Amino acid sequence: MLLNSYRKEIFRVKCNPSFESLHCIAHLDQDISEALPYLNSVLGGFEYLKNPLAVTFRIYGKLIAVHSKEIAINALKDEEEANKILEWLKKEINDAWEKRDEIEPRCEGDPKPKIFEILKLLPRTNCHECAEPTCMVFAARIAEGAKGPEDCPQLKEEERLKLARYMGQFQLGI
Repeated sequence: MLLNSYRKEIFRVKCNPSFESLHCIAHLDQDISEALPYLNSVLGGFEYLKNPLAVTFRIYGKLIAVHSKEIAINALKDEEEANKILEWLKKEINDAWEKRDEIEPRCEGDPKPKIFEILKLLPRTNCHECAEPTCMVFAARIAEGAKGPEDCPQLKEEERLKLARYMGQFQLGI
């Protein structure tokens, strides 16, 4: 077993204490850096950083960043949800490490949608009907997985299908 224990810190963001959601940082008592390429391969990391070494996942509608000695999770409902995700991730880390001989390590993130490719499929009217200030911002929100083709009221059905097909190539895990 690679990861045995961690110390958990739960908090609200200091810059905006009125946010309802909590954040969690788990300070790992063991260095798991050697397991990160295997974990990335198994869970399909959204982003893989080499310096400093870290892999980011979009799972359960959360961003989860796993570093050598730390795990950060955003947008939690409560401490119980943090505990469930941390224990699940601890198991995934240990399983990936124990099965590393059977896993092809991966040191890159998943392909990401391109904002300009999304923008090309939008009406580009900056109508604000999607609740975003511009179509460019809306395209960025689609690229990050926060919005979808169905959220643009002015998008014609043909373009909506094209955009859905384009976005279907990417695993956003949201």
